Amino acid sequence: MEDPDSDPVLPIAGSAEIGALAHLYRAEVYRSTVWRQRLDMTTNWAVVSTGIAFSISFANKDASPLPIVLVGLLSVMFLYLEARRYRYFYVWKFRARMIELANYVPILRGQGATIPLDRGTALSDDYVHPRHRISKIRALGRRIRSNYGWIFGVQAIAYFAKVAIHPSDVQTWEEFLYRVHIGHIPGWLALSGGLAFHVAWITLAIVTWRMEKADKRITADHLQPDLDEAT
Repeated sequence: MEDPDSDPVLPIAGSAEIGALAHLYRAEVYRSTVWRQRLDMTTNWAVVSTGIAFSISFANKDASPLPIVLVGLLSVMFLYLEARRYRYFYVWKFRARMIELANYVPILRGQGATIPLDRGTALSDDYVHPRHRISKIRALGRRIRSNYGWIFGVQAIAYFAKVAIHPSDVQTWEEFLYRVHIGHIPGWLALSGGLAFHVAWITLAIVTWRMEKADKRITADHLQPDLDEAT
């Protein structure tokens, strides 16, 4: 029971505060939408570049498979840019999500519009000390699992098809190594580099997936700093 002689409790959230919060929520959703569109742009660049490389490599029987290799390297650059954009997108996504959980969920549950007055919430602290909510390596892993793993896989299949069956099937291992050589780089070295590249991105995708599965915190990446934030 409250002390009847005490001062009345001031409302935590009046109409002015709720109106300001609604505008803040709209702003955060808009910013997250803008950065989500930027993610789509880099993916589109990777897909279009891959299509152009395929067209060049399969244009005629004398065409080289080298454009497929080069577009693979270009896709790595797009992946890095997209992972960087994803980290910024996750900042705005986090803020919009926290407004939903802390404020709109109680309203929808009939608990009223209340803004907790504690010594610092996840959302208020993020405005005072903004930071990325996900590490670089996990952002790379997520983009690989979402998009770039499929792009790299298609590129690998197309490269193998170009070398092994276009314009005619290879008959010997020596012929296969001759087709994959790049300038003065012998075929075995070029093939080893390609295999190492694909093993690397597959390993990165699996390791980051296991990292996220092992993270048992509630709203992981949201309420507490990442253990691998310094990565």
